[in-house]
Amino acid sequence: MTGEDPGPLIRLYGLTGGRARPQGESFDLMAIVVTAGDSPQSGDLLPEHRAVLSLCRRPTPVADVAAHLRLPINITRVILGDLRRDGLVSIERPRPVAQTIDERIYREVLDGLRSL
Repeated sequence: MTGEDPGPLIRLYGLTGGRARPQGESFDLMAIVVTAGDSPQSGDLLPEHRAVLSLCRRPTPVADVAAHLRLPINITRVILGDLRRDGLVSIERPRPVAQTIDERIYREVLDGLRSL
């Protein structure tokens, strides 16, 4: 034994149960996480789970969740996968950019170009 504190590694292992990948459908860094309904009793969840539920009351990208938790992305994905499995969050793929711009904006740009 070297006397070094292996605390962080053991803590991360405990958060994920030793898993390196989330259960269920995979999701990328830009996927959007949103809390789904009421959260259970706060005593039933780990602090990291409570932090995710609090942060994701508004749509939040997976990358931002990882940054907020200050955890590696793989650990964050496992936590999010567990919360999704329990029905506490939903994780949606981001819409393609072409679908996010309203047709009205295109018309305004076109009208502006025509006026030049």
